Amino acid sequence: MIVIDKERIFKEIREKEPASVSLNGPDGILPQVQETAIAITKEFGIPAYILADTTWGTCDLNSNGSKVLGAEIQFNIGHSINTESLEKNLVLIDAFDDVEFDRVAEKCAKLLVGKTISLVTDSQHLHQVDKVKQILEQSQIKVKIGKGKGQLNDGQVFGCEFYPASDLKKEVDAYVFLGQSNFHASGIALSTNLPTYVLDPYFNEVREITEFALKLKKKATLAIYKAAEAKSFGVIVGLKEGQLSKVFALKIKEQLEREGKEVQLFGLTDITNDRLKNLKGIDAFVQVACPRISTDNQFDKPVLSTPQANALLKVLRKENIDGYLEIHHWL
Repeated sequence: MIVIDKERIFKEIREKEPASVSLNGPDGILPQVQETAIAITKEFGIPAYILADTTWGTCDLNSNGSKVLGAEIQFNIGHSINTESLEKNLVLIDAFDDVEFDRVAEKCAKLLVGKTISLVTDSQHLHQVDKVKQILEQSQIKVKIGKGKGQLNDGQVFGCEFYPASDLKKEVDAYVFLGQSNFHASGIALSTNLPTYVLDPYFNEVREITEFALKLKKKATLAIYKAAEAKSFGVIVGLKEGQLSKVFALKIKEQLEREGKEVQLFGLTDITNDRLKNLKGIDAFVQVACPRISTDNQFDKPVLSTPQANALLKVLRKENIDGYLEIHHWL
C-alpha cells in the first residue's frame, strides 16, 4: 500500500496558511492523492484541487495547472529527489510503498548467488534498499549501491537518468531493480547493456527484463534508419515545464538542415500518434521532450528521442552508432 507523508503536507499548510492547494502524483497513486485532498479540506476547510493529468516525473509536474487554478501551494506526491523543491510554492512529498521484499529477495538470492550486483530502485521503494541489500549479502551476493547525482538519490533511477546504475557498469555482473516497473528496469538494461532483473514483490517473482529491453532497442534503432530516408522533419519542443529544450531543438534543426533536410518546428504538450497525424508534409519527427515517448510508444512515422537524433546524424554522416543508448542521461 502507498503511504503518503501526510504530516509533511499538514505542516506546510499550517505554516503557510494558503487559501487553496493543489495535489498531483503518478496515475497509480491517484486514489491515495484523492484521499489526501479530502483530508486536507476536512482538516483546514480549504479547496484542495487534484491535478488529474498524468505526471511522469520532476520534468512533468504540471505546476502551470496549479497556477491557473490559483492554488497557493502545489504538492507533487511520489517523485522523491535529493531536494525538497524545484520552484516557489511547489513542494515534493514522499510516497512510500510499504510492501515487503523479503520473500522475493530470497528467490533472487538463489538465482544470483556468487554474483556482484548493483541494487537500484525508484522513489517508492528507496526505503527498502538497505534491508534487501542485507538479505542478498547473507546469500553470498556482493551488492553495490551507486552514488546519486543531479536530482537522484543513492541507488535511485529515473526513466531517463541512470547515474547510480551506469557508474557501476564495469564493477558488476547485473542489476537488480526493486519494484514492479518494467519501465525503469528496461531503461537500466538499455543504458548499461547488462542483465537486469526485476524483484516484483506483488507477484513474488524475479524476472529478467533484458529481452524486453532488447526489443525496445531494436524498435528504436529501426526508427533511426527509417528516419534517415526522410526528406522532411518536424522537431518538437515539449511544452511541459521541465521539457522545454528549445536550445537542443534549434541545434538539431540546424544540423538536419546541413544534411539537406527540410525542418519545421512544433510545440506540443502531449506528443501522441493522434496529434502527429494532424501535421502534414512531415516524413519523420524528433522530439526533445522526453526520450521515453519515443522508445516506449507506437507511432506511424519515426519519432526520435535526443539519443536517437544524435545517432541519426551519425548515420547520415556514415558514422558508427554502436552504444548510442549506453549513456548516463538520455536528454
